[in-house]
Amino acid sequence: MALTPSKTTDKTSGDKSDDVFMREVDDAVRRSDMEAFGKRYGWWILGLIVLGLAAFGGYIIWHNQQAAADGKIAERYVTAMDAAAASDAATADPILTDLAQNSNDGYRAAALMTQANIALRQNKTADAIKGYDKVIQDDSLPQAFRDLALVRQTSLQFDAIKPEQVVERLKPLAVEGNSWFGPAGEMTALAYVKMGREDLAGALFGALSKDKTLPESLRQRTRQLAGVYGVDAVQDDESPAGAAAPNASAANEGTDS
Repeated sequence: MALTPSKTTDKTSGDKSDDVFMREVDDAVRRSDMEAFGKRYGWWILGLIVLGLAAFGGYIIWHNQQAAADGKIAERYVTAMDAAAASDAATADPILTDLAQNSNDGYRAAALMTQANIALRQNKTADAIKGYDKVIQDDSLPQAFRDLALVRQTSLQFDAIKPEQVVERLKPLAVEGNSWFGPAGEMTALAYVKMGREDLAGALFGALSKDKTLPESLRQRTRQLAGVYGVDAVQDDESPAGAAAPNASAANEGTDS
């Protein structure tokens, strides 16, 4: 005899059918929404993708062109340096002049510095000073080149300008931790001597002698000078270089009084 389906079985089958139906409705609604979205925004999205790919491709092309251009500039600069080393001014001068006017900031600064160095090597001190001044006054050039030019220009003019000018010029560089603390600090200390400020000179010589990042020859020289001007740098030589920082700062602050 056939069994009569129970009410529980009928209810379960009905629930499953309802679930399947609802899922089909949800799927249909999603497909309809996606089709509507695609019709409305599809071309915009495709256009953005195309533009993005075009921009990326353009950047790659531009980057490769820049790299190739920088490589050519580097080759020209090396050629000029080799010619300058061989005293071949006829080859070096036109290249350096062009690089100083038409290349990027780094090579422009390097070309200007090289021109000034060549003038100095040829004993054309006035031309060298003017060349360094071009670098110093050009705010668009890297600061490292401008600081180097300032140190070299001041060393050439040290005996021709007032010691107060030396101190004022080099004050930002004559501090511990600065890349130019060695030469700038030594010239500043010597300028203090010329000003009669032996206390400031001795303190700065002492700071230089204790800075273990500086060349040993400079440290030995400034250690002796520190002793001459009343600072026992030999006794404290084993202390960290940072211990001299207050003295160096005091020496720089003394210029403001």
